[in-house]
Amino acid sequence: MTKSNETGIKKDLSPDQREELLGTLKARFEKNVNRHTGMEWAEVQAKLEANSEKLWSLNEMELTGGEPDVVGHDEETDEYIFYDCSTESPKGRRSVCYDREALESRKAHKPENNAMDMAAAMGIELLTEEQYRGLQELGNFDMKTSSWVKTPANIRKLGGALFCDRRYDTVFVYHNGADSYYAARGFRGSLRV
Repeated sequence: MTKSNETGIKKDLSPDQREELLGTLKARFEKNVNRHTGMEWAEVQAKLEANSEKLWSLNEMELTGGEPDVVGHDEETDEYIFYDCSTESPKGRRSVCYDREALESRKAHKPENNAMDMAAAMGIELLTEEQYRGLQELGNFDMKTSSWVKTPANIRKLGGALFCDRRYDTVFVYHNGADSYYAARGFRGSLRV
């Protein structure tokens, strides 16, 4: 049975798409063993093959330039954790404001989309600041770009949103109006499988 979301988008991949994506994910997994020490690709692949909707989400992450990879395993839930591991903020997810409320509040020069809605449509979550800092322990990311991160409700209520980047060999967290958007700012996501 093919699954689709409320907009009617088919959340399933063709056999060729599945094979291509699994090949890409396997190659990335094997090339970046430091991100998932002690984990076996066969176990990850078995989880992916058993969950076509999550595989579809990973394909969306890939298509928008996220280069998703395994960064952890939750022993309690037996879920593998994927993050966007592209060197810079994913190209297909830049120039977006933080959320729908921010998008609708802009009077002029509205961006085409917002990070929260895009993530939801892809079936992923924005990284939290803590997750973003964890990602940065695995390599150097966002050296030229920045990424929106999940913003605490008290900050968002006041009109702000948080984003992070890495400069001067340090991870920084900043704030901006949630309605702002820049060509060099996108968002990174996480997915549990």
